[in-house]
Amino acid sequence: MENRVWLAAALLFAGCGRVPESAADPELAAEIRNIRAIDNHAHPVRVVGSGEQPDRGFDALPVDNMEPSSDPVNLRPGAAAVRDAARTLYAARSKPDTIREKGEQYPAWVLDQMGVETMLANRVAMGSSIQPPRFRWVPYADALMFPLDNARLAQRNSDRRSFFALEDTLLRRYLQDVGLTAPPATLAEYLTRVATPTLERQKQGGAVAEKFEAAYLRSLAFDPVDRADAERVYARFAGRSAPSEADYKPLQDYLFRYIAAECGRLGMAVHIHTMAGAGSYFEVHGANPLLLESVLNDPGLRKTRFVMVHGGWPFTAEITALLEKPNAYLDFSAQSLLREPDALAGTIREWLEHVPEKVMFGTDAYPYSNEMGWEESGWVAARAGRQALAIALTGMIRDGEISRARASELARMVLRENARTLYGL
Repeated sequence: MENRVWLAAALLFAGCGRVPESAADPELAAEIRNIRAIDNHAHPVRVVGSGEQPDRGFDALPVDNMEPSSDPVNLRPGAAAVRDAARTLYAARSKPDTIREKGEQYPAWVLDQMGVETMLANRVAMGSSIQPPRFRWVPYADALMFPLDNARLAQRNSDRRSFFALEDTLLRRYLQDVGLTAPPATLAEYLTRVATPTLERQKQGGAVAEKFEAAYLRSLAFDPVDRADAERVYARFAGRSAPSEADYKPLQDYLFRYIAAECGRLGMAVHIHTMAGAGSYFEVHGANPLLLESVLNDPGLRKTRFVMVHGGWPFTAEITALLEKPNAYLDFSAQSLLREPDALAGTIREWLEHVPEKVMFGTDAYPYSNEMGWEESGWVAARAGRQALAIALTGMIRDGEISRARASELARMVLRENARTLYGL
């Protein structure tokens, strides 16, 4: 597979403490299958008209030009679950024929097949076929965090080189949107003329959250930085030489917290990638959600709601403790695609036993390859996520932790009510 890939070790945990899927109560499993879900994290692809270029807005950092790495079993060509998805989705006619028949309604039709009422769409921009109320916008904020010359950051490896080129392109787009061709001369101007107006414009455009893919670009250790120190870095390098990673970090840290505070002011959540990621150069330790603790503990950011996307794998025990923070939430997107349901069930159960109102359903539906588009991957992840939730809740009932009625309540919370409350849907 040449497209998006994840660390194959993700599936090693599936063999630890396995619980047979038959352990799920059939009545509860059927109830869960019928709940219309809110998908907290996905990358839907818009319908492209005849003669149009392929849609590339589904990710600020599409990862189809990375060096090869070892594909997890569930993402390899010919995976059984993907064949199941294709047979189910396109039993009546081929995928191209289905797209032509459904036209602009095709993405919403895909949601119906997944049992999803609303999908939070991580996209650079929305499209005519991806619109509210079925799709809610989550744009990208990383480019705002890198306003200087990023040449030295891009030297680390080929993946970073391609990623920073994409971030530079997106920043130029944000600058053009506010009538600029280059970042302003001072940090104060950058904040008031670029950062804040961009966030406000996206909020006005329907954004319910801002997404950070920062773990692909640097560590999640966003330290507290005085504004005067950030201003000195900006003044030293803006329009001049490229800073080193060490010189640049204080400005990035300050900008992350500034953006997060603005999101809180505007009523938008902040989504952060917390999981092992695509590519052989991804630095897993830098995605540890514990690195975010000082951010979650910042009194100035308590009004900002942080969603740790993908549930922090392999740091699922560590992330559990962070749910006690009043502004911390998570979803299990991607884990429902990469891990087997019985393995994921143990993780979900631990979260539900701790702070259940912070746990949300998600798929990470994504165009991984021609064989596994966002449709197939979303269908697979939605099915597996529901199976895992059913197994987790069944175990809690059998161990006397919850009643059958409470299991139904928790299922609805995870699949939709927690997200409805968080985003005011």
